[in-house]
Parts: sequence; C-alpha cells; structure tokens
Amino acid sequence: MITFMLRNFWELDMGHSQAEKAQSRERILQQAAAQIRETGLESVSVVKLMRSVNLTHGGFYGHFGSRSELLAHALERALGDGEAAASAARDSATPTAYSTMVRSYLSRAHRDSRKTGCAIAALASDVARADELSRGVMEEHVEHFVSKVAAAMKEQCEERALLAVSAMVGGLLLSRVMTDPKRSDEMLRSLRHELERFNETRATDR
Repeated sequence: MITFMLRNFWELDMGHSQAEKAQSRERILQQAAAQIRETGLESVSVVKLMRSVNLTHGGFYGHFGSRSELLAHALERALGDGEAAASAARDSATPTAYSTMVRSYLSRAHRDSRKTGCAIAALASDVARADELSRGVMEEHVEHFVSKVAAAMKEQCEERALLAVSAMVGGLLLSRVMTDPKRSDEMLRSLRHELERFNETRATDR
C-alpha cells in the first residue's frame, strides 16, 4: 500500500515537473521570438533572456542545447506568428487571390507593422548572416511563400512566383528604409502595379 502511494506521488510530481518545464520553455520561446522581431537575432543574450523570464542562466540548458538551437526555434516561432497574423486578417478557408496578396503585402499598413508583419522581410538580412540551422528554418518558410504565390498566379509557374516573392520581400524591405514617406509610398505603389501587370502577361510575352 505504501509502495503504491509513493509511486503515485512520484508520478504526480514528475507530471507536475514536466508541465512546469514546458511552461518555462514556452516563456523563453515567446520572449526570444518577440525580441528577435524587434531587434534581430544577434540581440539575443542568453543571460539577459533568462533573467527577463525570471529563470536562471544554468536552467537554460535544460531546455536548449545551445544558443544556436534557441535562435532556430525562436525564429520558427516568429515566422509562424507572422503567418498566423496574415491568416487571421483574411478568410483562411478561401484561397487568397494573387492581386489581394500583392496589395496586402505591399501596403502601408504592412510596411508600418514591422513587429507583427511578415518576419521574412523583417529578418532576412539577419538570417542571411546566421548559421545554417537558422537559414534552414527561414528557407522552409520562403519556399512555402513561393508555393502559395505560385498557386495564386494565373500560370502557376514557380519561376514567376520566385520573381514575384523576391520583388515583394525586397520591395517591402526597401520601403522601410526610405526616410521620405511619399517616396516610400511611391515605391510600394509602383511595385503593386508592376506585379499585378506581371501576372496578366504570359511568360512567352516577356
């Protein structure tokens, strides 16, 4: 009887410990993802991060094998959050039309939503200098984006979708660089027009 009670207590205690560990890991990931979106990958310090979520530095290695592993998981979270926000803004059950996709991506609202918009555009320059683990994480999301754009285009051509995605991400990034709001708006407007026109032409016409 005593053995059964002790075993039951131990199982309950282990379950509680595992739940606490999962909660701690979630807090670390949420904070790291938010920091990455705001100030970039290289801004993440393990010591400061753990302190910000009221955990010890030594406890970090109970959740992640290295800082590199943390950054890859946090980047995955940041990219996923950006995609979830985009899906929430539309009817996810209905395929998005290409023109709607272009207008939404190259809009003032998206340009001004650096912390909540597409994390590919927000973090691409950072990730380009990161290790292979983090680059691989973003690569998967870039390929997914290309596939979505290709499916929405008239010819459903991956090569044309690659061009469109490159123009959208690069254009959004450059529009955020511009100090003159009117020039930034002009850049977005020009890209929207050209990308919509691009979809109306056949590959053989260009």
